[in-house]
Amino acid sequence: MTVILIAIVALLHFYFLVLEMFLWTTPKGIKIFGLKSKQFADDTKVLAANQGLYNGFLAAGLVFSIIKKDIQIAAFFLICVTIAGIYGAYSTKQIKLFYVQAVPAIIALISCFI
Repeated sequence: MTVILIAIVALLHFYFLVLEMFLWTTPKGIKIFGLKSKQFADDTKVLAANQGLYNGFLAAGLVFSIIKKDIQIAAFFLICVTIAGIYGAYSTKQIKLFYVQAVPAIIALISCFI
């Protein structure tokens, strides 16, 4: 069950990579992220792509932990995801980020230790 939860978090972060790196300036990306305009999306697409790349690194680390069957690596990356979710929710004042990013990581992290 733990591996499935870790994989779900990894898939979520791969999806975030796709949204931020490739769909940021599309109507779907603009709607999902609540961007104020297409112009704003265009102006911030490089920052979003960089953010997406970091989400990809988180996903890669989680996949690596599954391949290596190493719970310590998984715990490290799940803690990173949790912190990112908490900070993202706090800095953007969007509590939804906490639920979408941090909560699945927290559930997977708890599963690592029970």
